[in-house]
Amino acid sequence: MKRLSLITIAALACASSTFAQEPAVVYPATGIEAPTQPTGKSSSTYTKLERITPKPGRGTQGEVRVRVRDLVAVRGQEQNLVQGIGLVTGLAGTGDSGLAARQALQNLLLTQNITLPIGSLTSKNVAVVWVEVELPAGIKPGRRVDVRVSSLYDSSSLVGGTLVRCELTDMSGTDVYATAAGAISVGGFSVGGEGATATQNHVTVGIVPQGGKVERAIDGSLVSEHGFIYLDMKALNGSFGNTVRIAEAINAIYTGAAIAQDAMTIRVSVPTDLPEESHVAYLASLISREITPENFARIIINERTGVIVMGKGVRITEGAITKGNLTVTIAESPETSQPGPQSGGTTESQARTSLDVQEENRALTIINGAVELQEVVEVLNVLGVTPRDLIQVLQAMSQSGMLHAEIVMM
Repeated sequence: MKRLSLITIAALACASSTFAQEPAVVYPATGIEAPTQPTGKSSSTYTKLERITPKPGRGTQGEVRVRVRDLVAVRGQEQNLVQGIGLVTGLAGTGDSGLAARQALQNLLLTQNITLPIGSLTSKNVAVVWVEVELPAGIKPGRRVDVRVSSLYDSSSLVGGTLVRCELTDMSGTDVYATAAGAISVGGFSVGGEGATATQNHVTVGIVPQGGKVERAIDGSLVSEHGFIYLDMKALNGSFGNTVRIAEAINAIYTGAAIAQDAMTIRVSVPTDLPEESHVAYLASLISREITPENFARIIINERTGVIVMGKGVRITEGAITKGNLTVTIAESPETSQPGPQSGGTTESQARTSLDVQEENRALTIINGAVELQEVVEVLNVLGVTPRDLIQVLQAMSQSGMLHAEIVMM
């Protein structure tokens, strides 16, 4: 019987394979079969979806009046932030892995007269956290407030944890204004295994509902020592027009009581014969007045999300604009060439690149002047660009002097 060589046997074994693939190529001189080469490739596309034009909802036809309390803040009645460092216990193996958590745990045990070497402690069930509480002016000792807790180190979750009692101080760190303790509410979950995880919401920040107790009163004075109440405009509401309108609204009921000092402050005098127990009622009557706020020529832009918000005071002068998009799509799909058995070859990788370039060809578009907000929207919609393209158009229009508005980038 004629013997078959090993190479011939290998070739016959490959030829009898039942896998569905392209016909193999056999080199007659050697009998070595070339393996089937990969034929797949990657792809990448950029698609611009159909333009969506929402219908405006029904709104008021008259002027929008706003309460003074929504535009101003009373000086001396600010929120006060107190803060501290705390320890969260009861975590299901999602605590900190560093030395800080073990040191904090060691200090906690020392308060209960338990002394253990730090090397014998594990921190998988505890986490060091940053604790914050906002206290309004005038709050009294004993009141309960919500507490905000956030992880400081590498804890993966605060779900199921309990905040150990900690002290919260002012920025100086000397005066304790509140204490905090209690179960943490995260409002989410995080589960996973070796191959997959599922997380809902942010699980390293949580709230302790009513977990803070006020220990020291926060002073809050309404009237200055000279007998004035100061109404400070909120940051984005400040303007000379708004302060004048607020002063006029107050003077309509208390003649000569209010003076607009600048674009951010209204000074209101308190009658000398008004008893101290009536100061709160006097202030409430001031800030309950309503005015028509000034229209701001302001555009708020958030480049991360593509959000654009325009105020009613935005104006556009006539000009010409063109905007052509350049879209470059690149797909890399390297292919690997595998040598046949007993061929002595080496595995080689070949680069495969798919490149697609598309450039829009647009003519100049005449932009008419616009005064009313509806006209501004209609004029800009003529361009037919996406919100992200519109952000660039608005910035260029502002630099050219066509757009008369303040652009605020978020």
